[in-house]
Amino acid sequence: MKRLHLHLLSDSTGETLEMMAKAALAQFDDADIVRHFWPMVRSQQHLERIMGEIAAHPGLVIFTLVNPEIRHLLVERCSVLGLPAVSALDAVIVALQDQLGQEAKGRPGRQHLMDDAYFERVGAIHYTIAHDDGIGWEDWEDADIVLAGVSRTSKTPTSIYLANRGYKVANIPLVLESPPPPALFSLRRPLIVGLVTAPERLVQIRRNRLLTLNEATETDYVDREAVQRELKFARRMFADNGWPVIDVSRRSIEETAAAILRLYNERDADPAAREPGPKPI
Repeated sequence: MKRLHLHLLSDSTGETLEMMAKAALAQFDDADIVRHFWPMVRSQQHLERIMGEIAAHPGLVIFTLVNPEIRHLLVERCSVLGLPAVSALDAVIVALQDQLGQEAKGRPGRQHLMDDAYFERVGAIHYTIAHDDGIGWEDWEDADIVLAGVSRTSKTPTSIYLANRGYKVANIPLVLESPPPPALFSLRRPLIVGLVTAPERLVQIRRNRLLTLNEATETDYVDREAVQRELKFARRMFADNGWPVIDVSRRSIEETAAAILRLYNERDADPAAREPGPKPI
């Protein structure tokens, strides 16, 4: 069976693009597809870096880009490489027919069938809810992704968002006075990602949280120096274990999730990256 590298480029989180690609691929049985997902493509410099990967793994390029200059550059560069670049669902189906050597089956709504992927997504949601806030460390090895970070770094909402995308996610709060379970440091299957944010932003978020709970706002929980110590503790743990770090200071939940999935897909393509121990970030 012919293998097809499918490159998905979006100037946002790429959810719409992924849904379009899934809808089109549902028309083909047992297609050997290698997906490369490129969200948040908003500059020509970013696109140039991506083009190197596209050139190394030539295939079909599908995009949802609003900026006309970036769109034009992408189409132009793909043309030089002799690669198809399309931006609409109808064109996607035609291109897939050409690349895969199959006729589209023309079954409306086929992607919405209650197939294995549907039940896997439901299972991912159940798993994620059951492993929120450090609960259930005994079976963290079953997770796809483990998020670690100090309090109020968007671990739970990011976990739930990823679960709705079909990923089993556990998350653990890092507390300076209470080390995490040793099991965290021996995980092999899950991708462990550290979440951090700017101290000033974290203090403000925590103050707002305390105000909504009608609690005192003059505690170490919102003290700037104490917060800096917490973040330093977390960053040192991430560095010592070679875990990738994402700063959520200026990211939406969707943007954070997109960055995590990029890391997940990159690691999935490189089996050596699954080995435990420090790695360059």
